[in-house]
Amino acid sequence: MQIDHFWLALALVLVIEGLLPFVAPSVWRQTFSKILALQDGQIRFVGLVSIALGLIVIWLLA
Repeated sequence: MQIDHFWLALALVLVIEGLLPFVAPSVWRQTFSKILALQDGQIRFVGLVSIALGLIVIWLLA
């Protein structure tokens, strides 16, 4: 049975996102508190950079 790449990628994101709270919950909590203190524009910029980096990696691997 072949796994759809979308669901495989989504599962990998969930694994990666869950690593820090599992391994170091206090560091994750501190980081999340700092993120909450950022302004909307700063959070949007981080999101934009993440999207751009993700697209570049996809482009390089495809």
